[in-house]
Amino acid sequence: MTHPPQPSREQPPQRERRPADGKGANPERLYTITSGGEGTERAPLDLVTLIVARADPPPAAPPEQAALLRLCKSPLSTAEISAYLSLPFSVVTVLLGELLAAELVQARAPVIRGAVADRSLLEAVMHGLQKL
Repeated sequence: MTHPPQPSREQPPQRERRPADGKGANPERLYTITSGGEGTERAPLDLVTLIVARADPPPAAPPEQAALLRLCKSPLSTAEISAYLSLPFSVVTVLLGELLAAELVQARAPVIRGAVADRSLLEAVMHGLQKL
């Protein structure tokens, strides 16, 4: 007596979900993205360093670098880049190091604004406006 084949109870494969903070990301994937970090010194970047693309992504650019270059058409901090790409900051610094070496991006110090304007300057502007 033969029994009809039973339907498979296996669940379809789930897509891997990566948390936005990069925790729990596949370490092999991160290693591959950074090419194992071989031959690249980590750039001296901090979380507020501004990055701006100097060129469009070359055709041979890896997907992560191409995404980073497209993202940085206008200046973004390294923290923002890490968040937008859902990659750990350490991985972003390796990618940026490669792009800086290739002169495809430029790193800038953040603009620091003065805490309070000089009182005498404000008074001079106020008196100038009153005379108008």
